[in-house]
Amino acid sequence: MSPLILLAIVVALTAAGYIMGRARAVGSVDDVRKLHSLPNFYGLNVAMLAFVPAVLLLAVWVVAQPIVITQQVKGMIPSTMYDDTGALSLIMSDVSRVAQGLDVAVDRGVMTPDDARSLDAGTANVREMLAGVGVAIGSEVGPEVLNAAQAYRAKTNTGHWIMTGLVLIVAVAGFLYAYMGTNGQLRARNRVEKGVLVLLISAALIAILTTVGIVLSLLFNTINFFQLYPADEFFFGTTWSPSFGGGSSLGILPLLWGTLYISLIALAVAVPIGLFAAIYLSEYAGPKLRAVAKPLLEVLAGIPTIVYGLFALLTVGPLLLDVFGDGGLLGVGWMRGGTAVMTAGLVMGIMLIPFVSSLSDDIINAVPQAMRDGSYGLGATQSETIRQVVLPAALPGIVGAILLAASRAIGETMIVVLGAGAAARLSLNPFEAMTTVTAKIVSQLTGDADFASPEALVAFSLGMTLFVVTLGLNVLALYIVRKYREQYE
Repeated sequence: MSPLILLAIVVALTAAGYIMGRARAVGSVDDVRKLHSLPNFYGLNVAMLAFVPAVLLLAVWVVAQPIVITQQVKGMIPSTMYDDTGALSLIMSDVSRVAQGLDVAVDRGVMTPDDARSLDAGTANVREMLAGVGVAIGSEVGPEVLNAAQAYRAKTNTGHWIMTGLVLIVAVAGFLYAYMGTNGQLRARNRVEKGVLVLLISAALIAILTTVGIVLSLLFNTINFFQLYPADEFFFGTTWSPSFGGGSSLGILPLLWGTLYISLIALAVAVPIGLFAAIYLSEYAGPKLRAVAKPLLEVLAGIPTIVYGLFALLTVGPLLLDVFGDGGLLGVGWMRGGTAVMTAGLVMGIMLIPFVSSLSDDIINAVPQAMRDGSYGLGATQSETIRQVVLPAALPGIVGAILLAASRAIGETMIVVLGAGAAARLSLNPFEAMTTVTAKIVSQLTGDADFASPEALVAFSLGMTLFVVTLGLNVLALYIVRKYREQYE
């Protein structure tokens, strides 16, 4: 049984549990007012015990089953068919697709289940058969891959039947336990509230454990990288020249310089425009204009970054080239191509405007009105009040907003890939092509990466370095903002 159908059955049982649990509680007393809790809580108690454990088991099973089966089937692939773990992963991908194709062929009546189990690669063109049911395989299917796929399919089908039985048993057991224990004296509200509290705590733990898992995955691969490549050459090297054939120079300094240079230009664009927009919206604009202008300004934050990247590549880059390039409007010849630090920095700055303006606007509005009134009472004008009272009071929060925008700029990828180029260099010329840490993470992991080589593992070291930098900026920004908020509570 498929997980979706099984989930639908559990949901139906949950709905029945709510109705029956509520009715049983009401029927157990001669007056509804004698119930310990409201009738709905009794129904929710039965529904919760029927739904939550079963769905949790279903979710864990759906995630764990492919991993377990893949590990079991890997042993069926002879070691002579692959050289490293990357090649084995590609073979297992073919195994999974062949197993999927066999299932589709059985479902469509192209073959019977017995035919799928006994299919022989030597007597049938498996690749053409799978193509006929819409499953594409990159190469011919050998007997080893087919046998592994048949085993994968059989184990998957067996796992689905076991999953169906266990999930239904857990759902029915939870239903019966809660239903049989339902009576007028049951503290159903307390049970439901405790159950909701457990769910909330579990959601918070999932977020925390996900963060821990990301950090540990980066950390372990970073340690593996530094076992293959010297740490001093990585952190202090001035040349970035990876070569998967050996002899790579993997110095991070050119990438860090490109990242910081583009981010500085982006902040030079975003901070003045965003801050001035925030001052206007909070201090000068009327309610009607503010109600329209602020949402329109924040639309910039919802535009996908790939769209900004295309805008940099197709519009901003050629425009700057027409002005600063050879034969351009100024005739200075500073720019030789549309991809440059300035191109990515300008477009990234436009993207960051709503981050700065929205946060700064909220911070400026949080300044107590009594401070403005005191300034006006002393004879100051509105502009003097803004310069000498409002902005100094809001400065810690504004600095926090700028640091948050800086961390967003440092982690940007698509604008850099399309607008800044791919050259890793140390240069002060903003009209030259450079690259960043995020762009090189993408390039090092593109294709069939061999994770036993430093050229692939360096991506995790770059990611760990970037993580530490952005984490430091975020912590500093949150510290400043929190200190500001405590000042005016």
